[in-house]
Amino acid sequence: TEDAGFYTNPGVDFRAILRAIITNLRGGEVISGGSTITQQLARNLLLSPQERRERTLTRKLRESILAWRLARTYSKDEILALYLNEIYYGNMAYGVEAAAQAYFGKSVAELDLAECALLAGLPQAPATYNPLENPKAAKERQAVVLDLMVKSGYISAEEARLAKEERLHFAAVPFPIRAPHFVMYVRGILEREFGLERLYRGGLRVYTTLDLDMQETARRIVRRHLAALAERRPDPHVTSAALVALDPTTGEILAMLGSPDYFDPRIDGAVNACLAHRQPGSSIKPITYAVAFDPARDRPYTPATMVVDVRTAFVTKEGEPYVPMNYDLTFHGPVLLREALASSYNLVAVKVLDHVGLDNMIALARRLGITTFDDVERFGLALTLGGGEVRLLELTAAYAAFANGGFKVEPVAILRVEDGQGRLLKEYRPRHGERVLDERVAYLITDILSDDAARAPAFGEGSVLKLSRPAAVKTGTTTDWRDNWTVGYTPDLVVGVWAGNPDNSPMRDVSGIAGAAPIWHDFMEEVLKGRPVRPFVEPEGMVHMEVCALSGKLPNPYCPHRRMEVFIAGTEPKERCTMHQLLRLDAATGQLATPDTPPERVVERVYTVLPAEAVEWGRERGLAMGNWLLETGNWKLETSSQLLASSFQLVITSPDQGDVYRLSPALPPSEQRIEVAVQPGEGIRLVEVTLYVDGRPLARLTAPPYRAMWPLAPGVHVITATGLDAAGELLESQPVRITVLE
Repeated sequence: TEDAGFYTNPGVDFRAILRAIITNLRGGEVISGGSTITQQLARNLLLSPQERRERTLTRKLRESILAWRLARTYSKDEILALYLNEIYYGNMAYGVEAAAQAYFGKSVAELDLAECALLAGLPQAPATYNPLENPKAAKERQAVVLDLMVKSGYISAEEARLAKEERLHFAAVPFPIRAPHFVMYVRGILEREFGLERLYRGGLRVYTTLDLDMQETARRIVRRHLAALAERRPDPHVTSAALVALDPTTGEILAMLGSPDYFDPRIDGAVNACLAHRQPGSSIKPITYAVAFDPARDRPYTPATMVVDVRTAFVTKEGEPYVPMNYDLTFHGPVLLREALASSYNLVAVKVLDHVGLDNMIALARRLGITTFDDVERFGLALTLGGGEVRLLELTAAYAAFANGGFKVEPVAILRVEDGQGRLLKEYRPRHGERVLDERVAYLITDILSDDAARAPAFGEGSVLKLSRPAAVKTGTTTDWRDNWTVGYTPDLVVGVWAGNPDNSPMRDVSGIAGAAPIWHDFMEEVLKGRPVRPFVEPEGMVHMEVCALSGKLPNPYCPHRRMEVFIAGTEPKERCTMHQLLRLDAATGQLATPDTPPERVVERVYTVLPAEAVEWGRERGLAMGNWLLETGNWKLETSSQLLASSFQLVITSPDQGDVYRLSPALPPSEQRIEVAVQPGEGIRLVEVTLYVDGRPLARLTAPPYRAMWPLAPGVHVITATGLDAAGELLESQPVRITVLE
């Protein structure tokens, strides 16, 4: 990996020397690349620290001469032994034995192929390939080493495959240290900024941001809750957790617990889970909603925007249907975005992302400091449900921008660095970061995430998410139960918690409210005890007004339920609610009264008209036949010859866009049929509806329900519908494309 020709070369890479001479003659900088193992050893053992840092032709030639002399004085095995005992492997480990103890807690003689291959890849860039901070990069580097071993004939391809698939357990031999994950994190920063020589031989004095009392509190609470979970039956299988606490204004890291026990190999204790890539579940949703609330957008959403939470199919980039499901496996019909975010409805979050655009959501995430959303092409609408990996440290810092009014926060671990003589080498000066979010948008997110009533439908009132002081918080759980998150903040502190298993095995039915949330709650309550209670301050430019609690629009006289809502000035609703209507009915027929209806038979009732998208949702709940109406707060069955719905179009409700079906040879063709159904929009009274498949009429219907069965046929098919309203106007639906495979 470092020197493929080690046993045959004279200790010097003449090509590298020639490149250095050419570069020097051209006036460029001499790069120390491509050195043999013997040259690396000569540089580390025989050159002064100052000379090692030089990138000159003179240094390159001196290094090569010394390497050539070493090769004439010592055998190859002696040189290799010296190299293995002197080279730096990261994490304060000089030499391969120290590296084995530092990473795996055992002697180098006990290492297997997979472990050796990982260590062999570290010397090139120990900080970059550090498996305790960047396991993904370390595994990729390990694969390079194994592939080179296959290429050189040392191992077979099968041995390499098994070694790549082997799960490594990381933990060091115990030694006296407090806050080890934070210490290693700081050491890595110093190594990158000042270099190894200065770090280990410069007598540096380093002042950090860590609050050791907070750190100990985090460790104690995490261990207590994990022990309590382990006692439950059946075992929920939660073995690890991590916690990060930041000052939301300065970004100073006050606590960083990467695992409950740095020295426990059973949980890869030395791996810093605060820096690991994990899927965040619903804890990423506030970023999507922040994009939607931006008043600079065309048609910005508000907390009172009504979105219909019903089964909806989205088409992926691959052309396949994607139907998000809510955590409770039910749909909730018309909901306002305040409740949808606070109660974490998945389907609505995907609709919001579809509205604002994936690129805009990723752009905001990057501005907030999330660096892991690099390959845009691999993401889809599931990103808002946690389909992209993030680091706990970065997501917690992103939430700090909601807490501080929209300023980016860069996590800070080092306050000051001095050399051995007390000279200042580095100093952190607190300052506001770049504004990345409208402060009014940040306030809306905070207002929703701190609204205990809005999250009550999902979590109940007074849940573990509620503190004894104002606090905004969001949970997240991946659909496969592998990651569990809670990230929340007060004006003084932002804290992120992850719970799960380092080997990525799934927990057993442990949601964010049961796993990470109790840790977050207890930590916040304990470390903030005795501090003044500070409310979130509403910025200028906000407007409070009453809205209909169902439609989110200005209430009309018939709206039975209303609520106060806060808006960014200029985004408040201007239209009156049309979902609640006063209807005059004929008591004898149950249909709408006509001018000929006797006055004594006319009754007036207030009904709520469901949106067209929600009609099927209402039918599944047995709410009505033909019309879906809500009478003064109680669902009631009614029929009418005049259909009421909510958008001026025809909506194909079955099948879904992009559906794929496969014919079964075990069933007769007559039994392999699907339903084709359509629903009219609000205020449309249809006289006739025609359903089409590939332009050919399937059925002509003159009364609801507008549906028919179609026998499947191989191929790609386009389903459409047309309708004729009472005024004789022809209405059309959007086409739905499906595929039937043989």
